Amino acid sequence: MEEIVVVGNGMVGHRLVEALRDRDTDRHLHVTLVGEEPRTAYDRVALSSYFDGADAHDLSLGDLSGPTVDVHVDERVTAIDRDARTVTTARGRGLRYDRLVLATGSTPFVPPVPGHDLPGCHVYRTIEDLDAIIASARDARTGVVVGGGLLGLEAANALRLLGLETHVVELAPHLMPAQIDQGAAALLRALVTDLGVHVHTGTASTAIEASPQGRAARLVLDGGDRLDTDLVVFSVGVRPRDDLARAAGLRIGERGGVVIDDTCTTDDPRIHAIGEVAEHRGTVYGLIAPGNAMAEVVADRLLGGEAVFTGADTSTRLKLLGVDVASFGDAHGRTPGALDVVVNDAAGGRYAKLVVSDDAGTLLGGVLVGDASAYSALRPLVGSPLPGDPLSLITPEGGADLGADSLPDHAQICSCNAVTKGALSRAIADGDHDVPALKARTGAGTSCGSCVPMLKRILARSGIEQSKALCEHFTRSRAELVEIVRSTGVSTFSALIASHGTGHGCDVCKPAVASILASLGNGHILEGEQATLQDTNDRYLANLQRNGTYSVVPRIPGGEITPERLIVIGEVARDFGLYTKITGGQRIDLFGARLEQLPAVWARLVEAGFESGHAYGKALRTVKSCVGTTWCRYGVQDSVGLAIRLEERYRGLRSPHKLKSAVSGCARECAEARGKDFGVIATDQGWNLYVGGNGGFTPRHAELLAGDLDESTLIRYIDRFLMFYVRTADRLQRTAPWIESLEGGLDHLRDVVIDDSLGIAAELEEAMERHVASYTDEWAAVLADPEKLSRFVSFANAPHAPDPTIDFTTVRDQPVPAGASVDLGMPARRPQEGPR
Repeated sequence: MEEIVVVGNGMVGHRLVEALRDRDTDRHLHVTLVGEEPRTAYDRVALSSYFDGADAHDLSLGDLSGPTVDVHVDERVTAIDRDARTVTTARGRGLRYDRLVLATGSTPFVPPVPGHDLPGCHVYRTIEDLDAIIASARDARTGVVVGGGLLGLEAANALRLLGLETHVVELAPHLMPAQIDQGAAALLRALVTDLGVHVHTGTASTAIEASPQGRAARLVLDGGDRLDTDLVVFSVGVRPRDDLARAAGLRIGERGGVVIDDTCTTDDPRIHAIGEVAEHRGTVYGLIAPGNAMAEVVADRLLGGEAVFTGADTSTRLKLLGVDVASFGDAHGRTPGALDVVVNDAAGGRYAKLVVSDDAGTLLGGVLVGDASAYSALRPLVGSPLPGDPLSLITPEGGADLGADSLPDHAQICSCNAVTKGALSRAIADGDHDVPALKARTGAGTSCGSCVPMLKRILARSGIEQSKALCEHFTRSRAELVEIVRSTGVSTFSALIASHGTGHGCDVCKPAVASILASLGNGHILEGEQATLQDTNDRYLANLQRNGTYSVVPRIPGGEITPERLIVIGEVARDFGLYTKITGGQRIDLFGARLEQLPAVWARLVEAGFESGHAYGKALRTVKSCVGTTWCRYGVQDSVGLAIRLEERYRGLRSPHKLKSAVSGCARECAEARGKDFGVIATDQGWNLYVGGNGGFTPRHAELLAGDLDESTLIRYIDRFLMFYVRTADRLQRTAPWIESLEGGLDHLRDVVIDDSLGIAAELEEAMERHVASYTDEWAAVLADPEKLSRFVSFANAPHAPDPTIDFTTVRDQPVPAGASVDLGMPARRPQEGPR
């Protein structure tokens, strides 16, 4: 078995080892992966999400350890012995290799200005760097980022999210000089400045002055100006980590980097280099896509293939400080004879430039700022004949076709993973007929995701019709059924299936139609025929648990509760012998109620002013909040008051899936609003609205829909967002995948909700007002209706008799189901309650 040693457990090293593990089916290779960071590889591209609520686990790319792969973390390789073909680590470990791959990446460059090593000075490269920045920011008010490139603006956004007044200092005349031109940078600067970030371009940092406590306190600029600051983040570029290669006598490029040929091999035929440590044809690439391409070449070569690396696409599409920025191909027009075609709409916050050949027939590159929705269609056209007039491709009123038909098979649809249109077409021909299947087969869309809209277009142009059927009984989608119910006035499942379906229905369509009818205001969910459509939890307005009992969750808007009401909950739990637990949504869950006890429990709670918290339904659950300006010294808005207003407005709203929300009173984000279906974060000017976040099996972070909103505008946008979701989402589709499924994604949603592009904003607002006006508490409605109350019995012939099969034991002074594995210190199995 051939021994492969990979030095560097970053994204590129991980990609190489993953490819070898998956393709070496005959197990000819044994791979040892050594990394100096204290954890396995993580997504460094998404590092800034660490400030949006992601943690190290969220960023992790996973552990590749297995039968043919050994992974060593927190261990630095200190030397290479090329004659003995061994590497030595700082722990004294010696590893023999048949082939060695250097994937050591790069290190941040810190300019040697006086004071650069003072406490409070940081770089922005690893999770440990970010932890250090967060620690420094706790007692800080102002931060300065030295460097206005791609990573510098990400660092600036991080400081902004930490609640700091933020400055960016860039030596070049404009921001992001490596990616965009001066016109695009002018708009980017205006948009960034509008967000409260102070931009200083065309100036250098000459020194950092210390405070009396010996920490960084002022940044001195070359004109003599001084910026008071509490911390400094250097983001002025990186240098290849080529020290191992230098010491081993490998050839190094003039500006650093291990020189490699088209096979990614150094001047030692047994040593390869990939990623940011490698110099290929005079270029050191600082992006993930070229690194991945090199990893694929080396993986192929180690397995006996003949792949070559001849260069890579350096296109990028990013969202920096909430602003879309994209650059592709020859963005600066360096090709001889190149012409620029520019649309500069400063008032509309949009800049687009195409670089074309001297005959305007071939696309060479481009830059997009403010609106980068055309990126996924334009980037694959680089080097190909244009499908129409260049100006028509970037003007809003342009009608040129940017569909899949205009792309040649060699066009690279996914630059991160080097997937061509031809590869996708072959996968479709082999039976991969939806986006998840294409992702799994080709890897397209699994990194930055910007190519996913094009994957959908290629599927459509290939004649693959995606089924919209709700189930075998309805050929229509849920969204279409919503419109049918709205337009025809159908109010029962039987009428709907008779007119627009077949058969008698199933456990898929019945609760889905029940949800549609409820969301459109067709009375109490236990009224008449609707009662038979509900699943178990909705049928009894409580969550069924593992031992046949139910849990009860009263609504506590915003998590705010009086001592008197707390006492009532305690008394109810005591009197009915219920287990109590505080949920993650700032409520109190009461477990262990038998079916016949539910009305009596509700009666006590309703009398005290509580109502159903809808923990059992596909509806709004909670609006979590921090304490905001009421108590917190960092708060800038009244988060509690707003959370209560939102929860009381949207309570009872039935939807395709459960809805959760939160309101944070400042950028420190204690309410975790970015993990909710719609979340609100306070700013000095108002409120930022985020949408499309969720926990569950596939956690997602919400994205910014609109910023610095006053309260009335915020609520108006939320009204529109929620009603548009209720009407158009698929069955059991949460907001995150719903937004992803929209043609145009978040940009389209923004057009609908904010710009009213479909002309339905007033109708959506009216629908929400009807919901608010018609809301009634479902528990109270049952208590007032003898017919509904008759459902809540365990035995028809003995309505007040308890179920003898339900038994409890006591653990930690509380009742739990008998047999639950909590005794003797063993952890309890998680109750099968509905998620809170």
